[in-house]
Amino acid sequence: MKEQAQADVIVIGAGVVGLSAAIAAQARGLSVTVLDREGPAAGASAGNAGAFAFTDILPLASPGILKKAPKWLLDPLGPLAVPPAYAVQIAPWMFRFWRACSPKRVAHSTTAQTALMDLSKVELEPFLQQSGTLPMLRKEGNLQVYEGEAELKASLPGWKAREEHGIEFRHLNAAEMAEIQPGLAPRFTHGTFTPGWYSIADPKLYTIALADHFRASGGPIERAEVTALRPVDGGVEVLTADGGVRRAGKVVLAAGAFSHRIARTIGESIPLETERGYNTTLPSDAFDLRTQVTFGGHGFVISRLSTGIRVGGAVELGGLNLPPNFRRSEAMLKKAQTFLPGLKPGGGVQWMGFRPSLPDSLPAIGAARATQRVIYAFGHGHLGLTQSAGTARIVADLLTGKASAIDITSFSPQRF
Repeated sequence: MKEQAQADVIVIGAGVVGLSAAIAAQARGLSVTVLDREGPAAGASAGNAGAFAFTDILPLASPGILKKAPKWLLDPLGPLAVPPAYAVQIAPWMFRFWRACSPKRVAHSTTAQTALMDLSKVELEPFLQQSGTLPMLRKEGNLQVYEGEAELKASLPGWKAREEHGIEFRHLNAAEMAEIQPGLAPRFTHGTFTPGWYSIADPKLYTIALADHFRASGGPIERAEVTALRPVDGGVEVLTADGGVRRAGKVVLAAGAFSHRIARTIGESIPLETERGYNTTLPSDAFDLRTQVTFGGHGFVISRLSTGIRVGGAVELGGLNLPPNFRRSEAMLKKAQTFLPGLKPGGGVQWMGFRPSLPDSLPAIGAARATQRVIYAFGHGHLGLTQSAGTARIVADLLTGKASAIDITSFSPQRF
């Protein structure tokens, strides 16, 4: 076994959260090495919808989801699915999710989520400026559409919660929606527009740009599959599948959906599950899209990227090992054609990725139980890109012994 030279920090994971944390640590004067099993932007950071969804403060675990879930689960290609082959394995996680849907827990999670969102929004533009990626930022808002007044009314408690947290939005009729986004099917009679919803030109290109900035600032990114961590005097050893051993003063574990497997090697049991997300990216001329459109009743969005029009979303709780079911991508695309009659469906590229999700919809950010030298930063679910700059700030503070900008008690990895 060959032991390689020590760095101040090893970051495990070259997705948007890991690279953002690495850049933030690097900016504090720390020597940082990034390890990833596939390289930069290989996972969920490559294929997400590209949104900085700062207004999305309500946790996925909520009474509203519980009401919709039975209907959705009856459709194997619908917004929420649990493959039969995975149903038994995910049952304990689903029980925790159900418990997290109580009004008291939802209120707690909303408060915590809002604090992280606010921090992430404050940190975003300075971080983009620092990393040379500010030109990739777009401020085009989001349009949530509803099929009838009843669906709008059902959404109002969520908008009231956002209003209480100072989030700007306005409800629209069909004519007002058409001014923002022409071409919607007549079935969508009402909508809500949130102007504070930002996006990135392309999430994969953004993550690769972060990797380039990190390297240009002297930070190595190595392709290596981490299999275990081992606390030692004065640091942490990182064991890899090729028999290698690397040593650092501290380790940041930001390996997305694979993080819990590595945490288990230092005695930590964290109930991380995988929301498998699907999408199809169409050519840029597929539709005249002017803002991101959310079809909340159907669990997917359509986003305008610099590289095309992306139709995707939904949740398949299927773990890491089952093969992709691209019929889910096809089902969303077929619906999108109905909802946007002018959409050209040809020439698309399908994708499936793993969103790392915890039962209460909050990430795990904080020190490991076994050692303060291992910092966890994973489990952001749908919000990894959104919360990446805020998480990076918190991680950099933890690494350098500074007080956190927000109370991170609610994100404790030991809360379960």
